Order: sequence, then C-alpha cells, then structure tokens
Amino acid sequence: MLCSAPVYHLGLFREKVTLQPVEYYSKLPPSPPVDEVFLLDPLIATGGTACAALAMIVDWGIPVEKVKLLCVLASREGLAHVQAEYPKLEVSLLLIVGGAFTEPRQIWVASIDEHLTPEGIVSPGLGDSTSGASTPFSSTTTLSIPSSPVLKGSPDTFDQNIYYNPCVSASSLVEFTASRINSSSTVYIYDLAEQAGFGTLTKEWAKSGSNTAPVVDLQTRAGAGLSLVGRLSEGTSQDTVKGAVLTAYTTPSGLSMMAPSLSHLPVATPTSRLVIQVPTVTSVGESFSLSPSLAPLASAWPILPENIVVLLSATPQQTVDFAALSYKLTYSHIIHLFDHHSSSRETGHSIAPLSDKGDVESTNVAQIISNAGYKFFDFFGDTQADTAIVLLNGPLALTAAAVASRARGLAVIVVNVLRPWDEAALRSILPKSVVTLHVLDDVPNSSTQGGLYVDVFGTLLETGADISVLAHRTTPSQTQQYMNRDGAFFSFIATIAPTVADDTASIYSPTLKRILLLSSPQSPLSALSRITEDLFTSSKGVYVRSLTDYDAFSKPGGIAANRLLLSSKSEVTDFLPLPILLPLDPASDGTVDFLTIMDQSLLKSHNVLHYAKRGSPVLVVTPWSPEELSSNLSAEAMALITGMELRFFTIDVKAIASKVAGAAGPAMDVIQVILAHLAFVRLYLGRAATESSVLGVVEAALGDIIEGITLENINAHAWSALEEIEFTEASLAGSPLKTFESNAIAVETDSGDTVVNGARLASWHDAAKHLIFPAAFTPAAELSLEEFTPNPALRPEVSDRTYLVTCSVNRRLTPLEYDRNVFHLEFDTAGTGLKYAIGEALGVHGWNDEKEVLNFCEWYGVDPGRLVTIPVPNGEGKTHTRTVLQALQQQIDLFGHPPKSFYTDLAAFATSSVDRHALLFIGSPEGTSSFKKLSEKDTVTFADILMKYPSAKPGIEKLCELVGDIKPRHYSIASAQSVVGNRIDLLVVTVDWVSSSGFPRYGQCTRYLAGLRIGQKVTVSIKPSVMKLPRNSKQPVIMAGLGTGAAPFRAFLQHFAFLASQGEEIGPVYYYFGSRHQASEYLYGEEIEAFILNGIVTRAGLAFSRDGAKKVYIQHKMLEDSEALAQMLHDDEGVFYLCGPTWPVPDVYEALVNALVRYKGSDPVKAGEYLESLKEEERYVLEMTSDKFEILGLLN
Repeated sequence: MLCSAPVYHLGLFREKVTLQPVEYYSKLPPSPPVDEVFLLDPLIATGGTACAALAMIVDWGIPVEKVKLLCVLASREGLAHVQAEYPKLEVSLLLIVGGAFTEPRQIWVASIDEHLTPEGIVSPGLGDSTSGASTPFSSTTTLSIPSSPVLKGSPDTFDQNIYYNPCVSASSLVEFTASRINSSSTVYIYDLAEQAGFGTLTKEWAKSGSNTAPVVDLQTRAGAGLSLVGRLSEGTSQDTVKGAVLTAYTTPSGLSMMAPSLSHLPVATPTSRLVIQVPTVTSVGESFSLSPSLAPLASAWPILPENIVVLLSATPQQTVDFAALSYKLTYSHIIHLFDHHSSSRETGHSIAPLSDKGDVESTNVAQIISNAGYKFFDFFGDTQADTAIVLLNGPLALTAAAVASRARGLAVIVVNVLRPWDEAALRSILPKSVVTLHVLDDVPNSSTQGGLYVDVFGTLLETGADISVLAHRTTPSQTQQYMNRDGAFFSFIATIAPTVADDTASIYSPTLKRILLLSSPQSPLSALSRITEDLFTSSKGVYVRSLTDYDAFSKPGGIAANRLLLSSKSEVTDFLPLPILLPLDPASDGTVDFLTIMDQSLLKSHNVLHYAKRGSPVLVVTPWSPEELSSNLSAEAMALITGMELRFFTIDVKAIASKVAGAAGPAMDVIQVILAHLAFVRLYLGRAATESSVLGVVEAALGDIIEGITLENINAHAWSALEEIEFTEASLAGSPLKTFESNAIAVETDSGDTVVNGARLASWHDAAKHLIFPAAFTPAAELSLEEFTPNPALRPEVSDRTYLVTCSVNRRLTPLEYDRNVFHLEFDTAGTGLKYAIGEALGVHGWNDEKEVLNFCEWYGVDPGRLVTIPVPNGEGKTHTRTVLQALQQQIDLFGHPPKSFYTDLAAFATSSVDRHALLFIGSPEGTSSFKKLSEKDTVTFADILMKYPSAKPGIEKLCELVGDIKPRHYSIASAQSVVGNRIDLLVVTVDWVSSSGFPRYGQCTRYLAGLRIGQKVTVSIKPSVMKLPRNSKQPVIMAGLGTGAAPFRAFLQHFAFLASQGEEIGPVYYYFGSRHQASEYLYGEEIEAFILNGIVTRAGLAFSRDGAKKVYIQHKMLEDSEALAQMLHDDEGVFYLCGPTWPVPDVYEALVNALVRYKGSDPVKAGEYLESLKEEERYVLEMTSDKFEILGLLN
C-alpha cells in the first residue's frame, strides 16, 4: 500500500508560552483521502506526547481507528495512559511476537523497558506532566546533587574527560583512581566510608564497567581488617598465589578499629599489598556535625607497623596526586588520608592527572614522592622565624600555611608523610633560629598525648637543640570551632605567634565574592546552585569553588547550603579551606556578599540572616506578600535587616511560571529555576544590571529558548516581578532560631538514586532518622556489672548473651578427595569475657550465603540496600534497623525449612487463586501428605516455597516476620579452657545432600562455618550441656563418640592431661571412637595416640567400619571390654558418655546390658533398670544429634 499511495508528512511542536501542540509543517491537502495514519513517537515515557498528537489527528477529522502508533521504547505506565485515553488503540510488541500480526493492532512497540517510568531517565515530551531528568534544571523527588555529565555512562569512557573537568570533585577522582582494574584487584568498602559519602560511585561503576575492580562490602567491627590481612597472608589465600593489590575504603574511626589488625600484614610486594583510602570526616557533638578531626586515630598512630606508608593530603590536586601515588609505591602498604570535610568534595577545580614522567621502580619512598613533585614536609613562612608550628596536612594546615606566608617571625611545617617518619628531613627544614616549636595534635580529649608530638620531640631530643617543644592537644570540639567560627583559628595562631596580627583580611583575594544559597533538598529550586556554578565556571577569568552541605536534623526535609566562592584567577595564590573563607557562623558580623534563600520557612526557623554582610543583597524566593513576610519574621530578624542595612528582595517564581509555562509539570519546574536565576544575576550585577545585560549574560550560558519559551519573555517577567521590600515595623518576638549544622553527605548515583550517608533514601527524613547515625537507634544497654559489658547492637534480636569472636584457624581434617568435609575451627575469644565449662556447647549464629540472598532479592524485586525496621523479639516495642541484605543474610531464616503454618500464613498474600488454594491445602489437615513430601523428600526452604507460588509476595518487612529468625546451631566444644585459655575449638562436618528434584542442598550453619576466613568475626553464645565432668577425677570415665561426636571428649582428654601435669591423680579413661576409614577420618588421631602413650587414655577402642571385610562398630569394641565396663559402672562409680548420632544408642545400650548380665549376675531387665538409674546420677549421659545426613554418612 505504501508503495503506491501518496504519503503526507506532518509535524508538531509546542507553542512557546502555552506549550500546546500546533502544526509545525504540513503538506496535507484539504479533505485528504486518508487510509492510514502512522504516528511515530520513538519513546513513550508518560504518554503525554502521543495523546496530544492523537488529539490533533482526531481534530483533523481522521478516525482514531485509522491511526497506527509506532514506538521503539515504552514504559507500561505510558502505554496504559495512551490506552486509557484512546481505548480503541491496541498494543502489539514487535520483538515479542516477531512481527507476525494475526489481528489488527494500532500500537506497535519494539520493546518495553521495565525500568522506564514517568519519573525515569528521559525528559518527558509534549504534553507530559511529570518531571524528568534531561536538563540541569529538572526537579527531583528527593535530595539531589547534580552530578557531572562525565560520570554518567560507562566507566570505560571516563579516562578521556574525567580530568580537567570542574564538575568532577577530587573525591570522585580518588574513587576513580582506586577502582580501576589496573590499580586494585578488589575494592573493600567499609560501611563507615559509604556513610561518609565515599564508595557509592565505586559500587555503581563496578555494576556497569569492565574496567572497574570487583567490590566487596564490609562492616566495621572490632578487629576490622583481619579479613584483608588474611587475604594477603601467605598460605591462607589464593590471592597470595595469583597476586592481589587490595584497596579498602574507611574513615578515621574505622581505621582506628583496623589498626591492631594491620600489625599482622605480610611484607608488601608489587603484586601483594594493601592500600587504604581514608576520607577524613568524623561526626562530633550532639548535632553530629561533620568535622575533619583525626582524633579517632590518636591511639592508632603508635601501633601502626613500620611497613605502612601514611600519606596526608589537603588540596584537591594534592588529594588526587596522592591517591595515584598510593599505587606507585609498590613496595609498601599505604594509608592515604584526605580532607573529605570540604576540599575533596568541592567542585569548580580543573584537576590534572599525576604525570607518569619520572616514574621509577624503587623501594625508596622519598624518591618516588620527590619524583611526583612532593616532599615529606612542606615549609611556609619566615626562614629566620623564632616560632614554628608543626601539624599534619589538612584544612587547618592550609590555613596556618597561608598565615605564615604573610607573617614575620613565624614558620609552619606541614607533614605530608607521617610514616615512615623522616627525622633528618624535619631537622633540615626547621630554621636554626626557632626557639619555640608548637605541635598541633588531633586527640579525643585533652588528657591524651598526641603521636605527632612524640615524633617531633624525639627527633629534636637527639640534636640537643635548645628548643621548647609545646604540645597543643586539639579536641574535636576545638577543631569544629576553628573550622566554623569566623576567625577562630587565626586568633589561636595569634596567641602563640605574637608577631602575627589577628587580622584575616590580608589572606583573602581582594576580588573574592562569597555567595550562599539555601534551599530545601526536595525543591526544584535546589538546581539553582548548579546553574549558578556553571554560569561562573564558563567564564575563563573567574576562579570558582563550590561546596554543598546538608543539615538532616534541624528541619524536617533537611536543608541544603551551597557555598560559592568567586575570585579572579590572576589573584589566586593560596588554597584556603572553603569553610575558613566562608564559615557558616551565625555569631559573626556577616561574611556573605550575596545570600539567596529558596525556602522562605527558613526565615522563621533558622538564624540565616546573620550570614549576610552589611549592605548586601538578600534574595528570597517566596509566594509571601510583603505583609506576610513581615508578619513571619522575628523581631531579631527585623532588627538585623535594618541594623545591617540589608537590601531585601523577593520574587514569586511559582506564580510567574504558572502564567508562562501553564500547568504544573517539568516545564514549570524549569521555568521557576530560570526565573530565580535571572533574579540572581540581576542582583549580582548590581548597578551594572539592565534588562538587556541580564538577558545577555544568561542567554550566553543557556541559549535563547528554554522549554520552548523565549528567554527574553521569561526575563521580562522576572525583571518586572523582582520586588525590593523595606521593613518599617518591628515584628513580635518568636521562638529561638536554630543554626545550620553540616551533618550529612549525599551522593547521586548514575542511576538517579540519592545515597545519603551510605543508604538510598525513601525520604530525606529517613536519612535523619536511620542512616546518618545508626548508633542513635541501637537498643539501649541494660546496666551490667560484668567486666565485659554485652553489646546490645551485636545481635539485638537474640535474647542470649552473645559474644563476638574471631576465627583464627579453619583447617580441614579429612583429605580433599574424601567425600566428607570434617574440619577443625579455632576462635580467639580474647577481650570478650567468654567463659565455658567442659562439655558445654557453642551456639553459632550463622549467616546465609550472600550470593543466594542477592539472587533472591533480585527475583523478589527488592533492593538489598533498602532499610527495613524489624521488631526485636520480646523487646517490648523495640526495633532495630538494617538493610534488606543484612536482615536476610544475617538474621532471617530464608533458607530454613518452613513449618506447616507458614503455608497458611502465606496464602493470605497470594494474588493468584491457584496459588492461594494450593497454599491453604498444604497448610490444612488434609494436606499433611503433601506437606510431608515437601519437607522430608524435597527438603524445600522458605525461598523455594516463595518461588513455587510467585503471586504470594508479602512486603519485605512482613516476610521477615513470617519467616522468623535463624536459630543458632549448637556444636559441642572441642577444647578445655583450662588448657587453651582465650580460645574455643569446634569439630564440624559439612552437611550437604541432593534433593529429590536433583538440586544440591547445604546445611545453613555448617556451610557458613566451612567458608569462614581467618580474621572473620562470628557471633556466638554458650549453651549448658549434660556432658559434665565427674565430681571426682578418680572416677572411671567411659567415652564413646561417633564422627564429630568426638568433640567433647577431646575437651575431656585435654583437661585430664592438664590435671595429670599438675600431679593430680585421674581414674581409668576408656575411649571409643567410630568412623568409616582410619586413614581419612581418624579425627584428632595424632592427639589420641599421644594421650594413649602418655597414659591419659587407659584403653582405646577404635572402630573403622569400612577398613575390614566385616563392618565393625563401637558396640563391637565395647563387647570386647565387657568385664572392665561392668566393673567400672557397677562397682567403681564409673561414668559413661555417648555423643553422636542416635542410631547406635540401642546397640550400645544392649552391649552395656550384656556386660552387666554376664559379669554382675544381673538379668536383662534389672540391668536395664540399673542403667536408667545411672541417668539420674548423671553417670549414664547421652548427647545425641538427629541429623539424618550425618547419620547416613556414618552408616555407609
């Protein structure tokens, strides 16, 4: 048809003001004989464009039945919108049906993207009414930091454009450097790092780019770092064989917990070493303010081993260079600390990559650092100074250096490399004229001695120089004051260096302009800061620095504070921390040259006007009239406006945008931002501003058409609507105003998610409540008089007293080729307070397999990083919050075996009638046989049932409640604490089998224990046992164990050997042990033989059932000793113990009865009654397992 029929081409566009669809061009003749209309809409996100075009076609008099709507990619919501408006249009998926149409279809769609939503990744088109993300002006539903266009897309293309890009922060470049596959073999991201806003991008890149190293998430706990040590330690890891450069991300607090573990690091080599990237930011005070303090590391510096190089950087360029150097120092382990409080998070800088020129293969740290253009120590100030300051590189060091560069009589020495400590370099750089040397140390409290002072004092002590070395112990609260209070650090320097004037004006560029923009993170207007930054960045002569901080607590919905510093590039000399140049200090006389407030409610709640400099303009974006504004301001604010002669301007961008852009939607959001931007530019230009000059400035940056509307039209509205307010009457006194505190760091991922302090947000309120400081939501600890107080955060859902122990040995005892994996575990209990008695059992709180959990999450459609709040059992309303991954891996028995009640409970959530009735039947009395088959033959898990009946999908919180918690598995302790001390041993056999359907199955806890790595932490508890030592060590002891049932008897024998070594007499010890093969499964055989040789074991009856022509079990060995056994049990108050599976109990019982009948003249009935009476005296003790899979292994 198309070949012979005439074809007419039509087009649509949006009218500039009303945004209504109109004809763009048309070759349609009057009353056309139209047979078919092909409407091409390549992308249907919301369906708005398609519906607008269909409306126009219908208006032309063409029936909708003649329209064929063709689409390449669509969302289900968009298609539903079109079909709801035009129900006669039917859908056909070209790719699904292969293009073969058996009936008419009016909507042809090549593909449906399940991830494409109306709020998705594309800009909505004509007629759409929901926000998108294609322009830098788009609104977002949660807090968002506009991210660099370079960081969008595949990481494999980053190298070309990521450097020299003012939109990319130094922190992002550190992540980029560390995560490259040629830098790291694996990146380990500790939770504290991601909570500080560092590591999120690495995880995103790892999901999408082949050039990014694999990522492993780790939790920060006591002993953090041992897992990394284990990965690098010789003989414990395959990584040692194939080579591994491991990178870890953590914070100063996390590093302090890792420090003891780092002493076990092996020697670093080019193919096996550890690099730790540490963003220095710490939460301090009741408001959890973020601080650059290194106080958490005060206790770590002295214990760091000599084979670790410690680098400290402060400026953005230095931060990126030192990150690169971390991977060039190939013969050392590296710790790189960089300022993440401000400078590394700033944008606006053009950062260059570290040059490879001069690279050499060397073990000399100083040479490699020198080749990169850096030194161990930097010197600033007067070479003839009598006063000097030494401090670690960081924001305060930059400030002190700037002061010293302009002062007489003062020198500042900044430490770039803390380890190895170069005494000679410090002596050579210190002026001979120095009389007093001040050392600034970050310490947790004033009573703690700083490590830097010790290093400096030791260096000068050997020289005999007559220099007074004074320590200044800087606590986190003092660091906060120095960073946030205007001039506070300058005043401190003036007190120790009298020649320095307490005047900060000389260090500022004369052209420096300070701009502050305050907004609500959820508001569309929050994009104004990015547009404003881009405007100035595009000017070649302007040096721009931008930093955004967030306050999560002081106001519902949070506060975003964007600080912009502008100066002439020709006048930039020193790099000073942005918070020093523009402190958010409400007690100051005002430092901001231009204050913009995009959330008028801040005027009522927060002390924001104090930031404004005298006579400066204040722009408030608000719908309030002058009268409403006046009534909402406090008396304090009114007095400040008049007293500081502030010029107060308002503009109602929402009202103007509704006139210009029409109905609410993304276009209106964009126009609001443009209107605010135009008002900002006008006030910034001051007296030079004219309507045409403002238009020219903004048009050069954004173009002359915005969302189909001329910028000239928008500018005219903005010019006429900007209103200056003069206040004459004082307002009534109101509530005390709050202050802004920076306490959250946010990162926007490539996928559009907002990650605040390490967790994806459902709302900004969630960040304040759960994410930023989870310790605030840990169940309160009860008063305890124990030396080692329980940690309620360890496993809050567990009622037992729990301990966190460290795996120190995981050794297989059976040969690799043997079909049963029996292994020996040792746990270090030092510092936990864990005590146990002979024969007690260790409860192991095992984890589910992480890969299986992640696979389940993907199938279930739940984000493993999402937070869930779970009630603490018997916690009287207490809850604890964790991620879905943590809950399903560590707590919920997802791969356990469901009881019958689960089927009935799950049925209530089934949306399919078939699923619902099937579940109800299995849970009913009539379904007993079906339940039994599923449980015993198919050995199904909770996860299996959920997948079998997929329409039954309760919410994840409800699912956790339905499934319940993983129960601890108890294992007899295979050691005596009297012998091994702070250690606990286990003997475990891996449980695995194949289900009736052919799927491999694993015992949850034995699988977890078999996979433990050296240094891994395990949560355990102690369970009392019936396996108790006899009251008198001279009583005869008979022990019979099958397989891992030998565990408690090893503890017995260790203790008996200990008593014998102390000269204490012990009674006869008979030891019976059974397994299949002596060569493969003689568990602790060498130890048993030693106990026999030393006389601890009087008699050993060893039964290896598969080693002879006839199967021999322990009851056969006991029959050989019938007379001795009868004598010990009947006459000598002997004690009999049996441990292992249940199947040999009748045979063992019969062997003992026969012994009593034969040698003590008893009949079988009385002999049996006698044995039963021994149970009451705890002289006939059975501890059996009903694990059918271990039983089968022993029987074979």
